[in-house]
Amino acid sequence: MTDLETKQAAAKAWFDSLRDRIVAAFHQLEDEAPGALYPGEPGRFVLTPWERAAGGGGVMGMLRGRFFEKCGVHVSLVHGPVTAQMAQVMPGKEGATFTAMGISLIAHLWNPRVPAVHMNTRFITAGEETWFGGGADLTPLLETQRNQQADDAVAFHAAMKAACDPHDPDWYEKYRAWCEEYFFLPHRNEPRGIGGIFYDRHNSGDHERDFAFTKDVGLAFLDIYPKIARHRMDEPWTAEDREEQLIRRGRYVEYNLLYDRGTTFGLKTGGNVESILSSMPPLVKWP
Repeated sequence: MTDLETKQAAAKAWFDSLRDRIVAAFHQLEDEAPGALYPGEPGRFVLTPWERAAGGGGVMGMLRGRFFEKCGVHVSLVHGPVTAQMAQVMPGKEGATFTAMGISLIAHLWNPRVPAVHMNTRFITAGEETWFGGGADLTPLLETQRNQQADDAVAFHAAMKAACDPHDPDWYEKYRAWCEEYFFLPHRNEPRGIGGIFYDRHNSGDHERDFAFTKDVGLAFLDIYPKIARHRMDEPWTAEDREEQLIRRGRYVEYNLLYDRGTTFGLKTGGNVESILSSMPPLVKWP
């Protein structure tokens, strides 16, 4: 096994193991949700393997439960030649071999008081180029929670900073600012949520350091999001809260279809359409 193959195998094993840990943590939230607010049986992820005609594949994981209205946790590994279209938006010469692997997650909750959340981390090689990317961001759906001083925002950003600081004390501010710039809807002149961190084409020259950082981002998410969900789980909501949630979800749809690079990359590389578009909320309103 070459050095590159060893690195790819280690990254793939990590993404799979992180998926399994997130699935277990979210199943626990489904079990803990109080029946008075969340009637019915706790939901469970359905894991569906898929293959990519041009090379590779993955496993789509979908949960439709009583606490999670719709949640996707997917792992994938796709490979093949870098096309002319891909070469315009990523390192690597046309015709070189690329391999892209990672985990992606999006959660939409029944309770408008529990923020939606997104997380993904990935490892990509294209010819001689290798890099990591990913991050996590939080999207509260109610206006009263959509500011940097809200409890959930403070806790989430503290977790992301704790993931960055051991590796480089400058990374948190750099990747926090990148997240705010990236998850922004220019046609509405507003952010998608309250931010987090976002990084791409990350290669400090030390693979083990960058891999450890990417693992810490996943672990920080695994720790903080269930805490935020439990913090809000017992809060009742009104019909007005639900209406506001559904309208705000429309911004999520607009962003993902118009601006999200992950959506574009997945579709351009022949990824699984169902898993790529599973980030769409189940119910949305445009008044």
